[in-house]
Amino acid sequence: MTSMAFHGGDVSGRISPPPSKSHSHRAFMLASMAEGRSKVDNALMSDDIISTIGACRAMGAVIDVREDCSIVDGGNLHAPAETVDVGNSGTTMRIYAGLSSMFSEKVRLDGDDSIRKRPMGPLLKALEQAGVQCGSNDGLPPVTIKGPSKGGDIRIDGGVSSQYISALLMVSPMLGTDSRIIVEGNMVSAPYLDVTTHMMGLFGADARRDGNVFHVKGGTGYTPYDYSVPADFSSAAFPLVAGALGGDVTVTNLDMDDPQGDRMIVNVLRTAGADVEVGDGSITVHRRAIKGCRIDMGSIPDLFPITAILLSTAEGDSELYGAPQLKFKESNRIETVVNMIRALGGDAEPTDEGCIIHGRPRLAGGRVVHRGDHRIMMSAAVASIVCDGPVVMDDCECCNVSFPGFPEKMAAIGLGHEVI
Repeated sequence: MTSMAFHGGDVSGRISPPPSKSHSHRAFMLASMAEGRSKVDNALMSDDIISTIGACRAMGAVIDVREDCSIVDGGNLHAPAETVDVGNSGTTMRIYAGLSSMFSEKVRLDGDDSIRKRPMGPLLKALEQAGVQCGSNDGLPPVTIKGPSKGGDIRIDGGVSSQYISALLMVSPMLGTDSRIIVEGNMVSAPYLDVTTHMMGLFGADARRDGNVFHVKGGTGYTPYDYSVPADFSSAAFPLVAGALGGDVTVTNLDMDDPQGDRMIVNVLRTAGADVEVGDGSITVHRRAIKGCRIDMGSIPDLFPITAILLSTAEGDSELYGAPQLKFKESNRIETVVNMIRALGGDAEPTDEGCIIHGRPRLAGGRVVHRGDHRIMMSAAVASIVCDGPVVMDDCECCNVSFPGFPEKMAAIGLGHEVI
């Protein structure tokens, strides 16, 4: 494990974020289910995506990862013969559990210690409504899935994770009957579901959303498609906030028309008073005084840690609210974000659905325990821009989950760091 000290600094320049992790997961899974050959271009090759590629290969997809693209020969699938190890990837665990319900043989999924704390109960209960036999450790991984799912009407609580719903959606065209997925209660992280249905349509599926009800035509399967993964707004948020706090930064290769919910980082920055310019495929942020504000994080939970850092030195108080699902991410992000800000000399307090931040002119710096959570680690690194002392962390490789080479790429625009 590599320990690093981040020293902040004046940041400036241009940077291109890595490809979208969410889109990469879905692209490989959809291409694996499609009968024939697909090409996945510009995929993120992070630890989580490697877990998804391994899971897809385990059910019979042939995936040739090349330097410039990946070729996926899908179709003719079967239940994996051995336990599928998803590593640290919650997306792989949840969506692949849904895909596993198409098989009549039992499929077992497991992962690392962090994955074994991620709740699966709502998804398993939903699958059981369609006749799937599910096993778990009291709602936690490892899990077993034995189908085949008969589809039809399935009700699911939408208040914990959109990935449960994506899992049900993505398997539905592979089933013998049409499916109607009824989301009860609040539908958290809804933009990710728009990404799911949009990509399903590209691969030939008929999936429609009517309010909180999704209609998917069964028996169609998927058709091959050559897909290019867009840049990731979740990752773009780190250099953009760095620019707002410490200089002038332009993030390139962005598609503002993509259904990624985290393109809302532009609105977040503007709400906080940042100077933001949106160009053709790029966003530029200039340093300006940040003001305290209230922001609903319900549809953009992955932006919660870096938004909290943005507001940690704002003038006045801020409230981030609307995202109780943060408790069920790679860590309990409400707890880890508050602990991060406090460890750096800031003032924050947790709430049931976010946190309240009392802005201070500067932070002190200090040692942050990120619990292996990549978004906490990268947010703390950006926080060093507004710290009087260094920000020190262990296991900085965890950034490879979504932003491989983060320290080096951020160093290119002026964010200082050293290995200790």
